[in-house]
Amino acid sequence: MTLSQSLADTAERTMMTFAESFLGLLLATRTTALVDLSTLGAAAVSTMPAALAALKSTAGTRLGRLGTASWLPFKHDPAS
Repeated sequence: MTLSQSLADTAERTMMTFAESFLGLLLATRTTALVDLSTLGAAAVSTMPAALAALKSTAGTRLGRLGTASWLPFKHDPAS
């Protein structure tokens, strides 16, 4: 996997984490009394898990299976 593929893998994981977090917070705000955030507030809070996903994926390109952002070793990676 090339550097551009690793960057694309990391970017995909980061964007999907942001989207999942953002949508989850919006749903929780609209359906429960536990969370009370504006749309902008939900977007701001969602950047934190997205940033952690980016850091984790970046580390995974070095620590896990070579050429991916996965932390799983080759023999345990279901994509293998």
